[in-house]
Amino acid sequence: MTAAPPSATDVLIVGAGIAGASLAAALAPWRRVMLIEGEDAPGYHATGRSAAFWHESYGGAGVQPLTRASLETLNNPAPEFSAHGFLSPRGALTVGQRSEAAAVDAFTAEFSAQGVDIVRMAGAPVADMVPGLRDEWREAAYEAACRDIDVGGLHAAYLRAAKRAGATLVTRARLRRARRVSEGWDVETGDARIRTALIVNAAGAWADEVAGACGIKPVGIQPYRRTVMQVRLGVPVPADLPLVVHVGGEFYFKGQSEARIWLTPHDETPTVPHDAAPEELDVALAIDRLQSVVDWPVVAVERKWAGLRSFALDRMPVFGADPHEPSFIWCAGQGGFGIQTSPAIAGLLAALLGAPLPEGAIGRVDPAPFAPSRFA
Repeated sequence: MTAAPPSATDVLIVGAGIAGASLAAALAPWRRVMLIEGEDAPGYHATGRSAAFWHESYGGAGVQPLTRASLETLNNPAPEFSAHGFLSPRGALTVGQRSEAAAVDAFTAEFSAQGVDIVRMAGAPVADMVPGLRDEWREAAYEAACRDIDVGGLHAAYLRAAKRAGATLVTRARLRRARRVSEGWDVETGDARIRTALIVNAAGAWADEVAGACGIKPVGIQPYRRTVMQVRLGVPVPADLPLVVHVGGEFYFKGQSEARIWLTPHDETPTVPHDAAPEELDVALAIDRLQSVVDWPVVAVERKWAGLRSFALDRMPVFGADPHEPSFIWCAGQGGFGIQTSPAIAGLLAALLGAPLPEGAIGRVDPAPFAPSRFA
């Protein structure tokens, strides 16, 4: 899909991760679209390092409408988009210690009020779902609808759909600078120059840097490092173990294969945009937290990696026109929920840029709470 850049386009999307690829797929049937990606291949950073799942409560009550609206597209996509869905069963337990029972109660009540299918549990039923769970960790809220997401398959489907609709992808093309001209923007990417009517900033951890290179005031997108590892255990933990998330945000883990889990200390270390790598201290912290929760001997850390999650100050996604420059479009701040909300964000933003408003649940979501104007 990589090609030499055209001299002009209607919409230039900066970043070909899940945010940029999903928007390109939604918008390309209606506008000339070009994606530029600074790396050798799209999805190298946050998208390619995600332990993604569709978890309706993940990201908080403000994000939940986007997550719910995205479910149908992820589970039953249109045949021309994919011959199969991208979700597989998982289930999720949000757990706490006895001293955190009130926090689990509040979590359950908050998302029940949002219409989430969530069940308060305690004691033996929780232990039956997580063998080896220590006695003090048996306060929980269960969401049966939680699913794993085939991130690679979804990202590839977005890129295929964009290409079929005429979008162009150019890799190894970093936006160096852009200046406003009468017809839109004059953009420099190394040796190439591109004329575009609109710039969409889907650059993830680099979003504020891209804004600065275009002379646009940043909105405050902060990258955070998140560490994940694959751990081999000395007990036969099942591969279909639910996603287990601490109500206080100090860990989550889920089954990966027989006697193996994916584990994170849920770290959020502020950092600058870069090619993130795991820190040994965070690996040790994750294992220590795991062993305080379950009676599982850790045999080996088989793999470890880190990625960058990027948030606005209010931890809500940012998409829509910049309040001071309407030809500069934000699509950023998607944290760890960008993949599970990608159909909704892409559909809503594409509609703002000239595509028809999606039918069904996505079209009923109000995009106003996510507009960049809230930071003006």
